[in-house]
Amino acid sequence: MKHKVGNLSSVIRLSVIAAIGGFLFGFDSGVINGTVGGLQTAFNSDRIGTGFNVASMLLGCAVGAFIAGQLADRWGRRKVMSLAAALFLLSAWGSGISDTSSEFVLYRIIGGLAVGAASIICPAYISEIAPSQVRGSLATLQQIAIISGLFASFLSNYTVANVAGSSLDVWLWGYEAWRWMFWAEIIPASAFGLLLLTIPESPRYLVSSKRDAEAMSVLEQVGEEHPTQKIEAIRVSIENHSSPALSDCLDSARLLKPIIWIGISMAVLQQISGINVVFYYGAILWQSVGFTESDALLINVASGGISILACLIAVALVDRVGRRPLLLVGSTGMALSLTVVSATFLGGALDQSGQLLLAPSQGITALVAANAFVFCFNFSWGPIMWVLLGEMFPNALRGSALALAGLAQWTANFAVTMTFPIFLESIGLAITYGIYAIGAGMSLIFVLRYVGESRGLDLEQMSEGRVGL
Repeated sequence: MKHKVGNLSSVIRLSVIAAIGGFLFGFDSGVINGTVGGLQTAFNSDRIGTGFNVASMLLGCAVGAFIAGQLADRWGRRKVMSLAAALFLLSAWGSGISDTSSEFVLYRIIGGLAVGAASIICPAYISEIAPSQVRGSLATLQQIAIISGLFASFLSNYTVANVAGSSLDVWLWGYEAWRWMFWAEIIPASAFGLLLLTIPESPRYLVSSKRDAEAMSVLEQVGEEHPTQKIEAIRVSIENHSSPALSDCLDSARLLKPIIWIGISMAVLQQISGINVVFYYGAILWQSVGFTESDALLINVASGGISILACLIAVALVDRVGRRPLLLVGSTGMALSLTVVSATFLGGALDQSGQLLLAPSQGITALVAANAFVFCFNFSWGPIMWVLLGEMFPNALRGSALALAGLAQWTANFAVTMTFPIFLESIGLAITYGIYAIGAGMSLIFVLRYVGESRGLDLEQMSEGRVGL
C-alpha cells in the first residue's frame, strides 16, 4: 500500500503540530536548568531538597506516561494531547508564582503529568498517521522538537539572566528573573492547545472505536491510496482487543510479554547514561568546575545547538540505514565520551571547600567530551528510542505497552536526576560519570543481543518479537 506524494505536506503538517508536545516536553524539562540557583535561594534548600525540587516533575512524568497510554486508547490521541497542553499552561504559570518549595513541587508535578503524556502520545500519533516509508523520519521529529524545546529554554534562560543581571535579580514588575524563565513557556503551550483544534484523530483509534467513516476521511487526507484495505488491516490487527487493558501485555504465565520487556529495557537504558543530568543540571555542573553562571548558561545553549544538529542527522539516516545501526554507533560513542569525561574529572584537584578544580586544558577536554556525548545520544538513543516505542508494539496493546514503557522511562529518569546532587557531594563527579559510562556500555550490549530492525514495515506488519532478535 502506497501513499500519494502530494499528500506528504499534510502528513508533515499534522506531525509538526503533534511534535509541539515534544517541544514543550523539552522546554519544561530544560527550563529548570537555569533556575536551580534561584530555587536554592528562594526556598533555602539543601542538596537533597534541591534534587527533589528538580526531580519532582519526573514523578508526574511517570504517572502521566502510565495513564496517558490507557486514556489515549479510551478517549483518543487528540484529546489527551489537548489535556497535556492545558497542564503545560497551568504548570508554567504556577511554577513562576510559587513562594514555597511545596507549592513549586505541586506545579512541577502537574507539568510532569503533561510531559509524561506528551512523551508517549505525540510520537504514537505521528507513527499512526505517517506512511511507513517516512515514518522513521517523521517520528524523529519528536526528538528534534524535544531538543528544540531544550535549546529554546536554554536560550531563554541565558537571555533573561543576562538582561536581568542574574537569575536571582529582580526583573520586570518586581519578579525575580528565574520566575520569568518559567513564564516564558506560556506562549508555546497556548499555541499547542490552539493548533490541536486543527488536526484529526488517529485513524487507528477511530477504527478501534468503530468510526470507520472518519478513519476513511483521515486516511484519504494523509494520502492512503487504498483506505478501505487499510481500515481492514487495522481492524484485523486489533481484532478481539476492542477494550485495551494492561492485561493485554501479559503472557499466559502472567508475566510481561517479551516485546514489552524489550520496550521497558530500552526506556530505562536511555536514561542510565545520565543524559538528563546534562539537561537538568548543566549550569550547576559547569559552575562546579570553575565556569561562571553566564558561561555555564551559554554552554547549555551550545549543547542545545549540537543536539539539534545531531537530531537532523538522525532524520536523514533513520529510514536509510535503519534504527539498529544508529543505536549501535550511538552507544559506542556515548560510552567512550563518558569515559573521557570521567577520567578528566578524576585528574582534577579539590580546593579547601571540596570543589573540583580543573586546569584550562582539562576544562576544555571535559567540555568537548561532554558535548560529544550529547551529540552521540541525540543521533541515536534520543530519537530512535521514541521511534521504536511508537512502532514496535502491536496495535492491540500499543497504548498499554507505551504506558508501561513510559512509566519505566520516567522512573529511571527520576532516579538518575534525584541521585546526581547526592553523588556530586558524596562520591564526586569522576565516579558519577564512570557509572554513567557503564550504563552506556550496557546499552550497547542490549542492542547487540535484543534489538532487531523495523525499518520499512507497516505497523500492521509488526508482530510480537519482530523488533527483538
